[in-house]
Amino acid sequence: MKDNTLLSKLSLFAAAVIWGFAFVAQRQGMDFVDPLTFNGIRFLLGALALLPAFLYFKPLIPSGLVLKQLILASVLAGLALFIASTFQQVGMIYTSAGNGGFITSLYIIFVPVFGFFRKQPSSVRVWLGAILAFTGLYLLSVDADFRMQTGDILIFIGAIFWAMHIIVLSYLSPRFNFVLLAFGQFLFTGILSLFLAFIFEKPQFESINQAIFPILYAGVCSVGIGFTLQLVGQKNTRADHAALILSLEAVVAAIGGWLILDEKMESKAIIGCGLMLAGVILSQLRFQKSIEPAY
Repeated sequence: MKDNTLLSKLSLFAAAVIWGFAFVAQRQGMDFVDPLTFNGIRFLLGALALLPAFLYFKPLIPSGLVLKQLILASVLAGLALFIASTFQQVGMIYTSAGNGGFITSLYIIFVPVFGFFRKQPSSVRVWLGAILAFTGLYLLSVDADFRMQTGDILIFIGAIFWAMHIIVLSYLSPRFNFVLLAFGQFLFTGILSLFLAFIFEKPQFESINQAIFPILYAGVCSVGIGFTLQLVGQKNTRADHAALILSLEAVVAAIGGWLILDEKMESKAIIGCGLMLAGVILSQLRFQKSIEPAY
């Protein structure tokens, strides 16, 4: 069990690193294609990237009632994933990779806070962490006219749905084969995104070709590998503990934005990021030995 726990936490850490650099790819991709088009292609690529996993793990395809339950689980997880990723991707048009990463990390606050509505009251640390995080969000995102930037608002809404996605997976991951569940949610999200892209956007092959490298990274690495690592990691990790490890993507996103996109932050924004990081860490400080998923 200890080996499984260590593997789960290493899987979540690897996912956080991959996702951190994905903010850079997502920001670059928005220079060429529209959000729904980007997400549609990236999630379908993510589903295709799982084909080697099918060959290696050889999951047994269920039938009858179990197959219907798997399809329903894929739709539920995929719907939360679609909403979260859409808000995030639209928000990346109007903000930096660093901002996107730190604001998205607020889902670590929302996971235990939502526990209050599931009759799982949150500790004082959670509420103190939330105060620190939202103070940091104010310093990071609110301008001199006391207005929050449009992109930051959209990514903030996305963070709420990322928390919902983590909670949904905390229920579903132990119940279904992770390869089948990952494939199902990616396929649903990709198809829905592309369907809406042809209604609200105008996908063009030339633009997609210009964004091919960001799309490939976001699809194969961030979706195909990253989300699958999340599913593996959440099999033996509490939802709130998983959220803490995954929140490290914020730091990686800021480093990636600085190294690759030459993004810089003012001192006020740096202080805000520090408060947000302190808040999300404080909210998760616990001294529990249990490793059972937090249902």
